[in-house]
Amino acid sequence: MTSLPRSIPGLLWMLAGLTALAPLAIDAYLPAFPNMAADLEVSVQHIELTVSLFLAGFAFGQLSGGPFSDHYGRRTAISTGLVLFILGTLGILISPQIETVWIARFIQAFGGGISVVNSAAIVRDLFRGADSARAMSKIAAIMMVAPMLAPVLGSLLLHISNWRGIFLVLLVYSITLLLTLRLKLPETRQQQDFPAISPLRRYLQIIRHRRALGFLASVAFSYAAMFAFITGAAGVYMEHFDASASIFPLLFGANVVILLICNQVNIRIVHRYTPQRMMAIAQWTQWIIGCTLLAMIGLIELQLWQLVPAMMLFIGLQGFVISNGMASTMEFFPQSAATATALVGASGFALGGLSGALLGLLGDGTPMPMVAIMTLSVFTGILLRIILHRKPLSTPAD
Repeated sequence: MTSLPRSIPGLLWMLAGLTALAPLAIDAYLPAFPNMAADLEVSVQHIELTVSLFLAGFAFGQLSGGPFSDHYGRRTAISTGLVLFILGTLGILISPQIETVWIARFIQAFGGGISVVNSAAIVRDLFRGADSARAMSKIAAIMMVAPMLAPVLGSLLLHISNWRGIFLVLLVYSITLLLTLRLKLPETRQQQDFPAISPLRRYLQIIRHRRALGFLASVAFSYAAMFAFITGAAGVYMEHFDASASIFPLLFGANVVILLICNQVNIRIVHRYTPQRMMAIAQWTQWIIGCTLLAMIGLIELQLWQLVPAMMLFIGLQGFVISNGMASTMEFFPQSAATATALVGASGFALGGLSGALLGLLGDGTPMPMVAIMTLSVFTGILLRIILHRKPLSTPAD
């Protein structure tokens, strides 16, 4: 399939809007932490815990929602997840104390995970090979605006309302998304003419598939590299290099711009080169960049003007790795696309959290720990892909 089905106008915009649910839910209320803490009469650390609860709930939602979607269909899974997300958001809005906010936040995240996991699964239902990679790149390009705009939106809402106003907007957004998808999105899951597969068996099929697992590892460790940068960028840029608070958003946003450009390049050339080749070239280029930076840090006094362009290119290449890696992983599982997506997403979040925590333990304010973890993460993804792809495959899925 070389183009979007005419019967689903605006498909990629709808899927991008669904995918953007997570970054909006995470980033929009970050400026409101002090406001929330004062209103609920708790410390900021209690509010920060809501981020961890969301990440945990979102991962569990993905792992549960993948098999649920493959068994009952995309529309049912999306609707169920969004209803839970709406209920959780409403619970946060009316919560009088932090304990109920924690519970509602987990419910919100769990529902978000169930619904969002369907975006990539729907792409797999409708597209194959290079077309799938192009569609994934388009979705990524559209939804990447969300993390950039969400904190700005949150700050603006704080000027005219309070922290509950942010969640009210999120509630309206999720309700609008639910109604739009119910009205506009048909069922895309392939009809199954064989006995239903249990969730455990679906996951085992993916884990036992060596080639798919190689692509999955590449994407997951790519997330680990990206989360290491997200965790460490502020400290390195502002504390080590003395970049001002007004300059930092520009330095950070430049990475997103290059990422968008790389997504557009990937869309245009993925038909000339296979998704697998594009991903491998991007991974090796990231590793070379990381090794070069490590050598420079060891030999000379690295300057900000040297680090920023290198990080921009490193992060930009994620546009090739993640889109093509996701498309390559899902290609093997037409009947379990959502389950495969869930496993990739949960693995990426888990490794991303681990790399961020590792940077917190090893970080000394210099670029060395951040760059080292990013480089090691990329190399691990490359190594696992090579090892897992080396031997002949023996699974029926091939």
